[in-house]
Amino acid sequence: MAEQTSTGLPRSIEAAWGLSERPSRGPKPGLTLDRIVAAAIAVADTEGLDALSMGRVAKELGSSAMSLYRYVTAKDELLTLMVDAGFGPPPEPVPDDWRAGLTRWAQAEFMALITRPWLVQVPITGPPVTPNQLGWLESGLKSLSRTGLDSGAKMSAILLVTGYSRNAATLAIQIVAPPGEQIMPDYAAVIRKLIDPSTFPELTAVVESGIFDADDDHSAEFDFGLDRILDGVAALLPARGEASPE
Repeated sequence: MAEQTSTGLPRSIEAAWGLSERPSRGPKPGLTLDRIVAAAIAVADTEGLDALSMGRVAKELGSSAMSLYRYVTAKDELLTLMVDAGFGPPPEPVPDDWRAGLTRWAQAEFMALITRPWLVQVPITGPPVTPNQLGWLESGLKSLSRTGLDSGAKMSAILLVTGYSRNAATLAIQIVAPPGEQIMPDYAAVIRKLIDPSTFPELTAVVESGIFDADDDHSAEFDFGLDRILDGVAALLPARGEASPE
């Protein structure tokens, strides 16, 4: 179990917010929480999340696993801090244009996820509590601040958009062609061998249209889906009374 402090938060989360000093037990440490998190990210970036362990991070730092536990008392804490640092700070909202702001926000999240695929492998165990993650939430809410939506609708919109970004990134990460190969043209060839046009007329028409002749542009597909989601958010605005700029 993570060590609790007077705030009721794990010590590492306090440290991430600058609410606690370095560990006081033992000799003056040569490590810092930032160094530990950076080393853990380096392992995940180069070797994948499966390779991550406290011992592996300690080896990266030229230290011992026990020395890490003075800063991070559980691997789950380390993962939480890695995700926060891995995403980095959020994009700035676009003044007076909620749609452009939320588009920038979602695209930045999508790019962060596909740049560091291990981010989507870290289980979501609860609402965000770390500095950058709460900064992302604040940034998304700022994009909606002048829409006239109530707090519940704003949070629901943010949850919808971030869920879409994570799902799109997961698909983009998992469906990757081997070097020098393409997935969709091979898929089209297989489909042609399997289906009877009289039984699958719509699928046949799609295959014969040629849209499977090249692999999808993940960014273009992402933007298409995001636009449809934002169309839905926009449909709420008149019903709730779109606010005038303050």
